[in-house]
Amino acid sequence: MSRKDKIKFLKICSELGAGTRGASKGFEALRIAATKKNSDLFEKFNITDIKDENDSLLKNINFPNAKRIKQIYAVLIRVHDEVKTQLNKHKLPILLSGDHSIATGTIAGIKSAYPSKTVGVVWIDAHADIHTPYTSPSGNMHGMPIAASLGIDHKLTNQNTPHPHAKKLWENIKNLGEKSPKIKAENIAYVGVRETEWQEAEVIRELNIQNYSVDFVRKHGGDTTSKSILNQLINCDYIYLSFDVDVLDTSLSRGTGTPVPNGLFLREVIHLINGLAKSNKLCCFEIVEINPTIDDKGNLMAEMGLEVLESFIKEI
Repeated sequence: MSRKDKIKFLKICSELGAGTRGASKGFEALRIAATKKNSDLFEKFNITDIKDENDSLLKNINFPNAKRIKQIYAVLIRVHDEVKTQLNKHKLPILLSGDHSIATGTIAGIKSAYPSKTVGVVWIDAHADIHTPYTSPSGNMHGMPIAASLGIDHKLTNQNTPHPHAKKLWENIKNLGEKSPKIKAENIAYVGVRETEWQEAEVIRELNIQNYSVDFVRKHGGDTTSKSILNQLINCDYIYLSFDVDVLDTSLSRGTGTPVPNGLFLREVIHLINGLAKSNKLCCFEIVEINPTIDDKGNLMAEMGLEVLESFIKEI
């Protein structure tokens, strides 16, 4: 069976972790982009729809340091279970997600499928997403999946004081599936991270997490960068690749909830991801944070996401 035959699309429209509404429309935007291009991509592969809890967006926020954590936890359990199931069936899950909080469930599912194995993470994103309920200025949980997967709280002198129930749910999230930590700091490769709060910068420095900057990728190229990343993760048994579209430069499109200037260009991202796709260790791929409701270029962000996705599938 070829790797293409193993592909399984997982659709997750949850946008509970984001501060800006609209990421739940990301999957449909990808479909529209495919229709415009006369692409039959979404007819080629089976799609499993994972239930969201977006109805809770109409309710009040109970825990400001970890907004909608109860409902997010419910979604993460489903993501964990589905990713684990697909990996146990020897499938290659491709997650087409709303906001990036979903990645906590993805990583937990990978670790549950391979409890004795070492998991590496390639995090292509403008943001480090290593906040916790104790540090987050916004309380938006799409900024917490790396911290949850590392099993850290990063309590500081001037920390937030989460509600006791929020603390309990945070512990549940950290220990979803296999007990935390799911990953180690030395097995994380950030790519394009360029906007962090001081709390995040401090923990990144403490843990010495590698960041392949925009300048690094531009200077060395996507192919060479991918080789550097794979060399860093050489001791990992499996690699999870997560692509947040906000890593792209805002001159291309602002169709994402947290756009950041001075990002990567589309060809750079494609070359990088295609280089990583060549690795047989790659077990899971994810695209997140497409928000067509605020796209200043029509549906361009989804069209670029589709190009990345199609190129990735062609490469494997």
